[in-house]
Amino acid sequence: MSQSRPTLWRVDGDQLVAPFAPDAPPQARPDGAVDGAWLQGDAARGTPEPVARAGSALAGLYDLAADIEVSPQHPPTVDREAQALAADPGIDDPELADYCHLPFITIDEVHSKDLDQALYVEAAGRGHKVYYAIADAAHFVRPGGALFDEALRRGSTYYMPGLVLPMLPRLLSEDLVSINPDVDRRALVFEATLDADGVVVSSAMRRARVRSRWKTSYDAVQRFFDGAPVDAPRDGDAIIASLEGLREVGERRLALAAVRDTIRLRRRELSVRLADDELGFVGMADPRNDAERYNEQISLLANVLGARFLQTPDPRLQPIFRFHQAPDHDRLRRFAGQVKALSKRHRLDPRIWRWRRDHESLADFLARLPDGRGAEDRVIQAIHRQAMLAGGRAGFDTAPGIHHGVGAAAYARFTAPMREIVGIFVHKEACEALGLAPAAPGADDEALRERVIQAAERSRGRQRKLDGEINRRLLDQLFRTDLERRDRRGRPATVMGVTRTKVHLLLDDPPIDVKVYMRHLEDQHGRRLVAGRDGVTVRRLHGGRAEWTVGEGVRVRAVEQDRSRDRWRLELLKADRS
Repeated sequence: MSQSRPTLWRVDGDQLVAPFAPDAPPQARPDGAVDGAWLQGDAARGTPEPVARAGSALAGLYDLAADIEVSPQHPPTVDREAQALAADPGIDDPELADYCHLPFITIDEVHSKDLDQALYVEAAGRGHKVYYAIADAAHFVRPGGALFDEALRRGSTYYMPGLVLPMLPRLLSEDLVSINPDVDRRALVFEATLDADGVVVSSAMRRARVRSRWKTSYDAVQRFFDGAPVDAPRDGDAIIASLEGLREVGERRLALAAVRDTIRLRRRELSVRLADDELGFVGMADPRNDAERYNEQISLLANVLGARFLQTPDPRLQPIFRFHQAPDHDRLRRFAGQVKALSKRHRLDPRIWRWRRDHESLADFLARLPDGRGAEDRVIQAIHRQAMLAGGRAGFDTAPGIHHGVGAAAYARFTAPMREIVGIFVHKEACEALGLAPAAPGADDEALRERVIQAAERSRGRQRKLDGEINRRLLDQLFRTDLERRDRRGRPATVMGVTRTKVHLLLDDPPIDVKVYMRHLEDQHGRRLVAGRDGVTVRRLHGGRAEWTVGEGVRVRAVEQDRSRDRWRLELLKADRS
């Protein structure tokens, strides 16, 4: 079988199987290969090289990729199409506006290679002009081609610690399309003039040629905001002025978001990476800094402006919008009751800690909660978690709908075209409507749009599955380590929620969700337990006293693993108990 790159093989018993190339016949297992390992190479011409050891966390990630049928590699037809594009990337297209004189920079994670966006902010009177360049993936990935078909099948890029499954071949996502520094790239540029309050006065969208001056990170920009010098390679003064503008625009847009009752949830994000030996995982808290928040505000602005354009009454447009419904009345009523019960259980001042729905918005209530310390901080974490769970349904639709999460009447996903099929499609539609690209000949865009939406929803489900499985494996590793060390103290955690059959916790370090089953707690305490009617306590049956309360600090201790049911038997201890 012809391959553009070495085949990925999994050692399965006495043979090699190629899960991502189902028409490749099995091969005999090479000497020394261990069942469960992953190899790469041409088995017919020589011994493939190992890429993941049997039993390692990395081998498990390759297994997960096979389970969702998404390969780290792309089919040969896709690679060939990408290679043909490399010979003519369209940089010299005379229809492109030339913005190479503007000192764009990219801000992303330190190790990111697929750079979707670049920005430049300049002062304009008391306001600013924002230029936001988004990688022009739609120019390269067009309906009817192998690249588009494979992107549609995948739906998005999938992220796992130490293994990325890119929607587009790396030749595109990390080179031809990516807005890398010191090379000319195609981009869809949003221009927005903002007044002194950060309100959009005018905007435009153009296909352009851009050149990034600097690839930097959120942490590096935050260090500048904290007073450190900028180490930009050139155009340093212009970049410093642009970063100052980013900070001002970010603050103003955040203030506008507060006026729109946009909820800012206080959450401790979890970051999971492979251990250095690739045998296990390392979990840690991943705090967001101001640089990331400000950059996010520019991204949100572009998506709102893009959605506004997609509402243009043009029969050629086949728009896709992202919606996020507001919480319904019953969910908000239940949440208000939980907050009232929490303030009473934790003996907190009701003038501060209770939410009166008739007098203030949910966003205002959450924003005015104090910056807690110790026990109060645990209560605040739990309140914000319950507020998040009260949120409405999110998804994609062909008609504009409110996006409650960002406080927008309409919202579209323009800013991740190398990572989401929806981004490619809405770029294509916008460019066709603007006369910046010809419509695909014979394309049934209405039918294609439905397939794109289905692919986007399917990919969200796949990523949730991957995240859940990785978190489960991290928990398995943590609790097995505790048992091996005979550590009986347990891990500190916060009770975040209570349901009929489970108590939901958040570990302090790493901040990962844990479920403790009610029946295991009953075995531990030797009595029947139920979820309290107040929605925030675990009580003894028949109106007995509360044993556990949402917002309480506890310690969770592993007892044993039930492998047949893929569950851990856990105990809860009081926080001050050793």
